[in-house]
Amino acid sequence: MYNDLFSIGGFTFHGYGLMIGIGIAAAYLTAEYRAKKAGLEPDHLFYLLILGAGGGLVCAKLLYYVTILDEIRSNPRLLLDISTGFVVYGGIIGGIGAGFIYCRIKKISPIRYLDLVVPSIALAQGFGRIGCLLAGCCYGRQTSGPFSITFQSSQFAPNGIPLLPTQIVSSVFDFANFLVLLALARNNPPAGRVSAFYLIFYSLGRFAIEFYRGDLIRGSVGSLSTSQFISLFVALAGFILLWKSGKNKNQLS
Repeated sequence: MYNDLFSIGGFTFHGYGLMIGIGIAAAYLTAEYRAKKAGLEPDHLFYLLILGAGGGLVCAKLLYYVTILDEIRSNPRLLLDISTGFVVYGGIIGGIGAGFIYCRIKKISPIRYLDLVVPSIALAQGFGRIGCLLAGCCYGRQTSGPFSITFQSSQFAPNGIPLLPTQIVSSVFDFANFLVLLALARNNPPAGRVSAFYLIFYSLGRFAIEFYRGDLIRGSVGSLSTSQFISLFVALAGFILLWKSGKNKNQLS
């Protein structure tokens, strides 16, 4: 795969950035369409998008720094590289946190807007993983099986070696998650239930796919990767929210 699509002057258009942009645009448009049908104010979505994307990028970068602390101690200049190296869970936590603060300031229901946007988050993640495929990051383990992909000019994945295409698997899973969450939302579930299932589905899927990832530089906690360790707490939060949504029906706010 090739991440450098084309150049105009001294500016190069990258496939990873393009897919991130497409994902954000698709997420916003789908959320705006669903907000109007749900009777929610779509004007808030623009600010939730800006704050969520900004908070997500900052936290995704900070969590990445946490995973490479040993390398940063020996080479502090790594802190200056802000163009690569992000952890998705940091983005999820930061984006949701920024959105929650905005909703509290505006005195609107955080959980209703979270239910609205989580299917769109899954959609954006699906496009983001296509970007990972183009760039070669988030690659899988070496394999001798037929289901493989071999990079030739990646700056991240080892080139010339058949690898499990974990980016493709993750992307398909994210798109499927988007469709399932949409189906759940159509049945007018109690507040918080769609958000709960997003947290559960994503964390369980991420926990499983981590066994097949080959980029071990991302750090570990005991025998678990950093993302697997975080997945346990995200899944727990999802199950707690699911229980609360069933107990309190529409009283969540």
